[in-house]
Amino acid sequence: MSARAWTLFAAVSTLWGIPYLFIKIGVDGGVPPIVLAWGRLVLGSAVLLALAMGAGVLRELRGRWRFIVAYGVIEVTIPFPLIATGEQHLASSLTAIIIASVPLIVALLALRFDHSERVSGTRFVGLVTGLLGVVLLVGLQASGSSTSLLAAGAIVVAAIGYASGPLILKRRLADLDPRATMGTSLAVGALALTPLALLDAPTRTPTAGAIASVVVLGLVCTALAFVLMAMLIVEVGAGRAVVITYINPIIAVALGVTLLGEQPGAGGIAGLLLILAGSWLSTDGRLPPGLAALLARGRRGAAASEPSVVPEVVDHIAVAPLGPVAADGQHL
Repeated sequence: MSARAWTLFAAVSTLWGIPYLFIKIGVDGGVPPIVLAWGRLVLGSAVLLALAMGAGVLRELRGRWRFIVAYGVIEVTIPFPLIATGEQHLASSLTAIIIASVPLIVALLALRFDHSERVSGTRFVGLVTGLLGVVLLVGLQASGSSTSLLAAGAIVVAAIGYASGPLILKRRLADLDPRATMGTSLAVGALALTPLALLDAPTRTPTAGAIASVVVLGLVCTALAFVLMAMLIVEVGAGRAVVITYINPIIAVALGVTLLGEQPGAGGIAGLLLILAGSWLSTDGRLPPGLAALLARGRRGAAASEPSVVPEVVDHIAVAPLGPVAADGQHL
């Protein structure tokens, strides 16, 4: 993965790690799940369509509308309200952890739909390792009540949608401007949810925090994040791109604990460590290029500063290399 890919990876991981907090604040503050999903789609699509119109890139979508509609329905229309509904009964951290199963679902779908995304070797070990962390956390935190299980089932269905969407984007829409692709896809979702949003209007005035949450979800966690995600998919492929869902729970759990008072439960640390290990292995077990170069320089500096035990014979000894370091610093 290039430096650009790692930057996009870090940005999207953060932007899609914080929505669970704001979704929880929104639904607990009086915004119905359908209305919350509809509101973030309306805001996100309005911003991106305005940018796409200004850049004159909407014409690129000619002949692609069926794929735009398919992506919009699978990636946002179905998952967004299901996640908001699930968070009425589950902690935001647990919701994010269930979504972390997306990379494995992508790997399973790739067996049938995208041979280039099939995983093997180290990447497969990483996917299984990350999934074990998810299973551990879900098994220890789920209450076992029928309501919680149904809520968890809704999140799993959303995860399947999140896994399917990137495959469509990569195969049919990757060559298009992401502002046009994502703006129209979000608009499809908003139009589809409008009748349901009208039927599920709030019964009480939402709190200021809930309204602010919808705004943040629409502008930051939807408009900006979807454009960056599209760029990441084009850069590294759907399989590696959705590995962000192994990092999202780390951010979501931290926010849930510090701001909402949620408790990860027993085994939480072990599960999170497995998820981190799975994410690293799923990207071929390599360090970000900047970090790799920094560690390489540190090793060289440490070796240079070490005093020689027998200085008079140093010149006669062949010094072993510190290890293979590429010219661009990407590999240790």
